[in-house]
Amino acid sequence: MTLTLEDFKLGHFGSFGPRHVTREEILAFAAEFDPQPMHLDDEAAKRSLLGGLAGSGWHLCSIMMRMMFDGFIGRTASLGSPGVNELRWLAPFRPGDDLTLDIDVTEARVSQSRPQTGIVTFHGVVHNAAGLALCEIVTPIIVKRRADAAAEQPG
Repeated sequence: MTLTLEDFKLGHFGSFGPRHVTREEILAFAAEFDPQPMHLDDEAAKRSLLGGLAGSGWHLCSIMMRMMFDGFIGRTASLGSPGVNELRWLAPFRPGDDLTLDIDVTEARVSQSRPQTGIVTFHGVVHNAAGLALCEIVTPIIVKRRADAAAEQPG
């Protein structure tokens, strides 16, 4: 079933994961995209504010996006997103962490400029297995309305 605007009710939408993070993937992501010492080198990381090897915040955002896609965006009549309203890294994630994403719908409304679509705003929080909040995001997506999505289905 394809999710449309009408399927997103205010409140808790779902929890996704867990997603296990390995040391190797933290190092590989950092080497390619964020080669700061605290993401690549144990000794440098110990001397940093992070107090030990930690994944890049951008890596965490990538993992969060994958969790959202696998959890619901991949089956949503999504037309994309106008951007991210808020993003905060609250605590570092570490090799061996198991990450869970909790998603709430904070707004779901018909678009004023394109009434055949709607805008759904999500508030997401990534936690590790100990329950520590690591990252928080507020982001809207543009979604087709049910009637318009149904009209585009073949046959």
